[in-house]
Amino acid sequence: MQDNKPDPDQASLAAELVTLRDYLRLAVSRFTAAGLSYGHGTTTALDDAAFLLLEALSVPVDKLDPFLDARLTLPERLRLLALIEERISTRKPSAYLLGRTYLAGIPFHVDERAIIPRSFIAELLFSDLLDGDGGLIEDPTAVASVLDLCTGSGSIAILAAEVFANAEIHAVDLSAAALELARRNIAERGAGGRIVLFEGDLFDPVGRRRYDLILTNPPYVDEKAMAGLPPEHRHEPAMALAGGRDGLDLVRRILAAAPRHLTRRGALMCEIGSGRRILEEAFPRLPFLWLDTQESKGEVFWLRKEDFRS
Repeated sequence: MQDNKPDPDQASLAAELVTLRDYLRLAVSRFTAAGLSYGHGTTTALDDAAFLLLEALSVPVDKLDPFLDARLTLPERLRLLALIEERISTRKPSAYLLGRTYLAGIPFHVDERAIIPRSFIAELLFSDLLDGDGGLIEDPTAVASVLDLCTGSGSIAILAAEVFANAEIHAVDLSAAALELARRNIAERGAGGRIVLFEGDLFDPVGRRRYDLILTNPPYVDEKAMAGLPPEHRHEPAMALAGGRDGLDLVRRILAAAPRHLTRRGALMCEIGSGRRILEEAFPRLPFLWLDTQESKGEVFWLRKEDFRS
């Protein structure tokens, strides 16, 4: 029979630490001392600790202050201590430990079948750039078809369904396992009637279909960066990160094929990481429009169908 009694050291610590503030301070100190890495929706030890603790307590992850002095029950305290220890000992991202993350305020199920969604495209989709008032898309309600390449957990496809109310969304991924996770997220959002999933390599499974908008956050980590990935990133599937020698293998393939899959007024939005200079040198005739966000500069480009003829 399994012994479910808490570790004596943890039980002693749980008796001393009683408020969320106590556990936040402990987590930040422990994470900093352990030299953890971030970048899966959080950027600092404080951000990561706050997300881990708040999500574990099932309270809003963006509302820390109202709960800081809340006294926690003993089972809650023991669970938080266990999660803090697991975050340090396994180096798994907090989102994987909890099975959930947020993008544009929308919750998504996550696990190691797909990378944790964190694309700058999410911010751009809800920005003034696409608001129909002098933005890149004149009338979002007129967008009838959207393709999400390398969909992973389905997050970008789901956000596109929110933004483009009249569009049918197609989402493609090479990983059958990732598509299982995407299917769960799509069902939970009630978007199953508008999002169709395809398994295959980039454009192959969609045949000759054309789209008003292609969105893609493909693998773009170069060989050197892959070799130096911190443990947190190594829990994610390598095929969803590795972009070849300079990180742009898939981006080149997307650029080569995209014109055949865009409608007459269609456009491509693609995230590429830090490869802007390499890409511009490789495609000097393409008039890339670089779309900056609060956290990025020169990492997402926009091309219209007509730009490929320049």
